[in-house]
Amino acid sequence: MKPWRVLRRQAAPLLVAGLLALALRGQNPEELRVTVGKSVVLDYPADIARISTSNPDVVDAVAVSTREILLHAKGHGTATVVVWARSGERSFYTVTVEHNLAPIRQLLEQTFPGEEIHLASARDSVTLTGAVSSQEVSDRAAALVASLAKTVVNHLRVRPPAVDKQILLRVKFAELDRDATSQFGASIVSTGATNTVGRLTTGQFGAATPDAVEARGTSFRITDALNVFAFRPDLDLAAFLKLLESQALLQVLAEPNLVTSDGKEASFLVGGEFPVPVLQGGAMAGAVTVQFREFGIRLHFTPQITPNGTIRMFVRPEVSTIDLMNAISIGGLTIPALATRRTETHIELAERQSFVIAGLIDDRVRATFSQIPGLASIPILGELFKSREKKRSKSELLVMVTPEIVRPLEPGEPAPEIDMPIEFLERFKRGQRMGYDGRLKGN
Repeated sequence: MKPWRVLRRQAAPLLVAGLLALALRGQNPEELRVTVGKSVVLDYPADIARISTSNPDVVDAVAVSTREILLHAKGHGTATVVVWARSGERSFYTVTVEHNLAPIRQLLEQTFPGEEIHLASARDSVTLTGAVSSQEVSDRAAALVASLAKTVVNHLRVRPPAVDKQILLRVKFAELDRDATSQFGASIVSTGATNTVGRLTTGQFGAATPDAVEARGTSFRITDALNVFAFRPDLDLAAFLKLLESQALLQVLAEPNLVTSDGKEASFLVGGEFPVPVLQGGAMAGAVTVQFREFGIRLHFTPQITPNGTIRMFVRPEVSTIDLMNAISIGGLTIPALATRRTETHIELAERQSFVIAGLIDDRVRATFSQIPGLASIPILGELFKSREKKRSKSELLVMVTPEIVRPLEPGEPAPEIDMPIEFLERFKRGQRMGYDGRLKGN
């Protein structure tokens, strides 16, 4: 067989494979993305014969050497670059010139930190995707990009607002009473020869009442608790003395639990309102209107959760009572005064920490004297014919506050178990077995 025939047979498959590769390369062009205003250099695998671009306004292609191509992105859009090799091969490149998104991304990150904003460029448009916290952020982001791109497609999604954290404030109002009460009084009873009874009392307590007056003796019914009793049978004289002292202790006034959102004010009032006449002036001069003023146990508080998880609060507790001792009279009308104890404070606590506000002391002394005219003026013995009561009212207000962060239940989330006292549960179970007539339904 001749050599040229053998060479032709061997080259034929190679030629077919090369033509097939060129055909596939032309059908599937290589895609390139270039930022507008920038240039890239392509290394071509063969010697370049000629270069052509479909849109010189978008991409300018120049052969800078036998195997290097310089692509310069001039405007937004897409162009096809065709390269012919000296051997006859052709290569196709689809070049997309897009916006320079780096400065836009940097500007968005600085302007909206923490927001999820993504950018995508297509020809002369920029598309915004992602999720943001509010519609205002979405509109502002689109306005920023509009200054750098010809067309802006805003596909930003607004996330549903998160539920605000809530703060539960557990408060206890307690009054520490330091009352000291002292009482003194006397009652003297005497029986005469004719079985008659004479009684004399200062009025501090009920006098002893004779139950029976007989020859063998006289018995008495005592209607009040006494401390001292004296009797002289030879004089048929009995004396009853009363000396009492008492003290009170702690009393819880109120235990409110208040819930409010982060940064919102909550208030609490247990008490009432009393009328106050107000004299009008101007065209209604001389007219009297009535205004009502509140009194009782009041609490205002405004909590705020700090970034480090603590709770910063403004707390204003107040306890006020009607004070008739300092009331005034105007035109026959009595206007009572208010005895008020109030405090304001700013404090920062960790969750479930407690603090106590104390030192709000109310100190009052009231004395009442009674006596029997004439007999009370007798030296020494006259003290038995006097009655006096001295009461000192001294109380201290205590306010105990404990904040706690709570959150609402999500849909479908089971409710937490509530620990109840055993006595309450037993009464509740018994109540379930009760009928409308109050009788038990079973054993």
